[in-house]
Amino acid sequence: MKTPSKTVAKIIEEIRQHKRICVVGHQRPDGDCVGSQLALATALKNESFEVTCWNHDPIPQKLKFLDPNGILQAPVPDQAFDCVIAVDSANLERIGGVVSFIENRKVLINIDHHASNSRYGDINWVVPNEPSSGELVYRLLRAARWTIKPEIADCLFTAISTDTGSFQYPTSRPSTYEIAGDLVDRGANLALICDEVYQSYPLSRVKLLKHVYNHFKLTDNNEIAYFWLRPVDYQRTGATRDDTEGLIDHIRDIDPVIVACLFEELEPEVVRISLRSKSPLVNVNDIAKQFEGGGHKAAAGAQILGKPMTIQRRVVKAIREALKAGKAAGLK
Repeated sequence: MKTPSKTVAKIIEEIRQHKRICVVGHQRPDGDCVGSQLALATALKNESFEVTCWNHDPIPQKLKFLDPNGILQAPVPDQAFDCVIAVDSANLERIGGVVSFIENRKVLINIDHHASNSRYGDINWVVPNEPSSGELVYRLLRAARWTIKPEIADCLFTAISTDTGSFQYPTSRPSTYEIAGDLVDRGANLALICDEVYQSYPLSRVKLLKHVYNHFKLTDNNEIAYFWLRPVDYQRTGATRDDTEGLIDHIRDIDPVIVACLFEELEPEVVRISLRSKSPLVNVNDIAKQFEGGGHKAAAGAQILGKPMTIQRRVVKAIREALKAGKAAGLK
């Protein structure tokens, strides 16, 4: 391992000065968030810290194998912490309702890899070129010389694998594969992870995917694809919002498509958008920022208030303009 940066050394020093620690992540947690939270919380527990691990939303069904002891919990009131560590959360709003439960604290540490991170912590370790927060947590544990046991390796491998598209996204770097290999050496159960994360889906998700294939739209010479998910679609298929993970990739992967967008109606006039780009011509983080969201160049999102069709027109227009600008810049 390289000598840890000054920020990493400062985080380790700060943690070691405290006893009661709370590890939080973003609402609607994905594999990177859950894996990073559980890996860090478990490592700290093994070092005899008093650790609480909270999230606004329950752990997705397909990731429950990472948490057999139920470490990740819903927040409870009237708790005080020496140190709160937020992982994989670009801003406080992404942490959701947990924010009001962690106000009684001495220090807030922010560990993240999103370019849109607002640096909301007392200590901020934000590395936008890292493929996942899981890699950051791995580096932290190694720098602190905290033991990475097999159950922690499972969490970190899942975090890194899911946020790199199973090591297929161009964000993956040589060090990503080196870390993954080290985690396997440390006991990560590849057969279990692959089965639970990639090879086992409930029938409800398949029904939801069928709905997507039957209703997605193409525009702008088939370079923009989008689809809607509404409450009635969950009712008809028996699916939950956990089942939406990765659905957008099926539309993004269509050959002519450059940008894909999922519009999800959360409640009347509240729409969540997810954006994916597979070309350097379009930075969807810049598009999401126009709607007070954020993320990465190739994957971003936002929550927008307004009438659904008005939102659709605005977002598709923003994608179209970004695509046009990207092509113009690419020709220079």
